[in-house]
Amino acid sequence: MAANTKTSRKAARYAVPVAVVGIAAATVAMVPAFANAGGPDLPKVTAQQLIEKVAASDVEQLSGTAKLTTDLGLPKIASGLLGGGGVTGGSANPEDKLAQLANGSHTFRVAADGPDRQKLTFLDGKDEYSLIHNGADVWGYDSKSNEVFHEKNPEGAGKGTEHKTADRLAGSPQQIAQEILKAAGPTTDISVGDTAQVAGRDAYQLVLKPKQSGSTVGSVQIAVDAKNGVPLRVQLLSSQGGKPIVDAGFTKVDFAKPSADTFKFTPPKGAKVTEGLEGEEHGKAGKDEHWKALESFPGLDALTGGGNGEVKVLGEGWATVARIDTGAGQGLKELEKDKNAPKEAQQFLNSLGDKVTGKFGEGRVLSTRLVNALITDDGKVYVGAVTKDALVKAADSAK
Repeated sequence: MAANTKTSRKAARYAVPVAVVGIAAATVAMVPAFANAGGPDLPKVTAQQLIEKVAASDVEQLSGTAKLTTDLGLPKIASGLLGGGGVTGGSANPEDKLAQLANGSHTFRVAADGPDRQKLTFLDGKDEYSLIHNGADVWGYDSKSNEVFHEKNPEGAGKGTEHKTADRLAGSPQQIAQEILKAAGPTTDISVGDTAQVAGRDAYQLVLKPKQSGSTVGSVQIAVDAKNGVPLRVQLLSSQGGKPIVDAGFTKVDFAKPSADTFKFTPPKGAKVTEGLEGEEHGKAGKDEHWKALESFPGLDALTGGGNGEVKVLGEGWATVARIDTGAGQGLKELEKDKNAPKEAQQFLNSLGDKVTGKFGEGRVLSTRLVNALITDDGKVYVGAVTKDALVKAADSAK
């Protein structure tokens, strides 16, 4: 796996800003499998050769259509918060769109021309949302609300991957693949699977499987263009089987240079324009980003003391669990009895799954197909892409 670091640096430079990173970054150890019997007949390659092929890819331009399908198995209350899978309407801030990608299927039109110019357009429904990175500027435009979000890169053009918004939103099939390859290590088995055709292109498939037990991840399968080494598709499946949890890939792709006009944007007349954070303000805001996934669930803020807790990482690789000592001073038992507790907190509590006990005490488990969270009655949260039993074991060992 010596080529992993090189791989990550290389393709990340040209990542199309498809807003999937809210899912991919938070759950980098996800899963997949799209075995494809009867695929194209291609020369044999080893896993190391295929990783090196991705690392050596010098593709800077592309355009096409991509599709993201996500089935995390979220509780109804969380699904309602995420807006039923829609992505249009409301704020034009790119980060406000991320959580809405956690359910359903979404189609995007994408274009990229090197590290300084990328464009993503959501094609769900009659209304459109576009995200454009052009040199020193990042624009977000929501046609339904006629709102525009603008963020300026103080470093200027030529620093594409250093732009905070562009970096956070780099979530194309290429970028997802790079994050997964970067995370792979001694806890991962890597092999070459069946060949496939993706977006009309012949592709090899790189298969990653966790060696450790207790992970909700079954495998990760990355389709790599046999000719130019560009990752075309990533599929993520649960260790329990069933349809993919996440399936992100191109349905059409062209590696010709897009027209320069593709990346030009002028706010429409009458549009409301909101300016984003810059420089040090962004750095300060980034300190709280590890709470974003938790804030996606109503009522959890009341349980966690507003996101001011201490985070400790337990375990490694695919079995990693984060322990958050919230310091909230109010456990589940107290919340159950508190008639004056916020309505959202009570609704969240009622949406939680099984009650569990162990050396740590008592708690409840919030379950999805991929990420599970154990909230103990003394205000601690254990979260990871691991099974309920693995969470309980981690909580016991942390006592």
